[in-house]
Amino acid sequence: MNKLLLLKEIYFEAFRNWSSLFFKKYFKVFSWFCFALIVLAIYAFVFRVSTGFSFSNL
Repeated sequence: MNKLLLLKEIYFEAFRNWSSLFFKKYFKVFSWFCFALIVLAIYAFVFRVSTGFSFSNL
């Protein structure tokens, strides 16, 4: 839980003093999009492992 709070604080500190509203919104959307892609990749990997997918071609 402490790591999540630290990540939250780092995230808010990164966007706190930006002057351009466009860049602020753009990078917030981009960071959430990247986070969603990482979550999707982790989900796909866990799904493949849980269904017994063979990762070797031998």
